[in-house]
Amino acid sequence: MILMRHAKSSWNHPGLEDHDRPLNERGRQSAQALGVWLRAQGYVPDAILSSTATRTRESAAMLCFDDVPATFTHDLYLADAGDMIATLRKAEGDCVLLLGHNPGIAWLAELLVARPPAHGRFADYPTGATLVADFGIDAWAELEPETGKVVNFTVPRDLLG
Repeated sequence: MILMRHAKSSWNHPGLEDHDRPLNERGRQSAQALGVWLRAQGYVPDAILSSTATRTRESAAMLCFDDVPATFTHDLYLADAGDMIATLRKAEGDCVLLLGHNPGIAWLAELLVARPPAHGRFADYPTGATLVADFGIDAWAELEPETGKVVNFTVPRDLLG
């Protein structure tokens, strides 16, 4: 499983609804770098589950997994960890990438792993934070808290400086 918070969004449009905020330039660069990093590490998802927000849609697009089926659902927009687990339990594929928002995605990452990674930014899960975790399950319906083993964790600053 890959849990990713959307890349950095723009606050330059004060009249825009939160759901409709796009990525800023740094966010686009970060999402591209995350896609390159994921592929280089061999972490290619079979499916993408994402919020319908503009910033999560753009983050998904900038990862350049064009051949991976993506499902965009409003249920993941500002969802809490419980709602995200419910969505994941219906997922199909060996590796699922879930793209969401804080604070829910941070709570989910903390809830799912048995032991957090030794990375100073895991607790606050900044924009673009990406956790790769393995679970000893045969189907996502079996997903339970504190059963994930951290494989990798990064944030865009690790990749872009």
